Amino acid sequence: MDRTTIQDMVYQTCLLLDDKNFDAFLDLCDEGFRYSITTHSPEIRKDMIWLDHDKKGMQNLFTQLPRHNSDHSPITRHAIVYKVDVDEGRKEADVVSALQVYKTDLDGGATALFAVGKYVDTIRFEGGKPKLAKRVVKLDTRMLGIGYHIPF
Repeated sequence: MDRTTIQDMVYQTCLLLDDKNFDAFLDLCDEGFRYSITTHSPEIRKDMIWLDHDKKGMQNLFTQLPRHNSDHSPITRHAIVYKVDVDEGRKEADVVSALQVYKTDLDGGATALFAVGKYVDTIRFEGGKPKLAKRVVKLDTRMLGIGYHIPF
């Protein structure tokens, strides 16, 4: 449960999602995996949950993506691991990473910053192998436009 293994796991999830290799991403996830996207709205002074799925729900979301009328512009996730707290007793690590998401327009190829936030991950170690048990994406960005359905 060293920091390098944990960082590599976070970075691998970004690469797989960037490549839309959803099956390989889900293979990195624990059976009890939970994924959510949240943000805080100062206007209503409340936290909002934009997406909340277990592993089966994520599989269903990925399967349904081709049926959505959505923006197909590629996005690139850039994560930097800030903090790793390992709990040997629980065989888990709590990880906080900065997240920047860039979007490249299909028409013209211009790239711009699309979203900013943090990954708050729980990584579980079973049998010496890391598995993503939980990912909460805490977005600072709240204006994403319409038609983008791929999770961050």
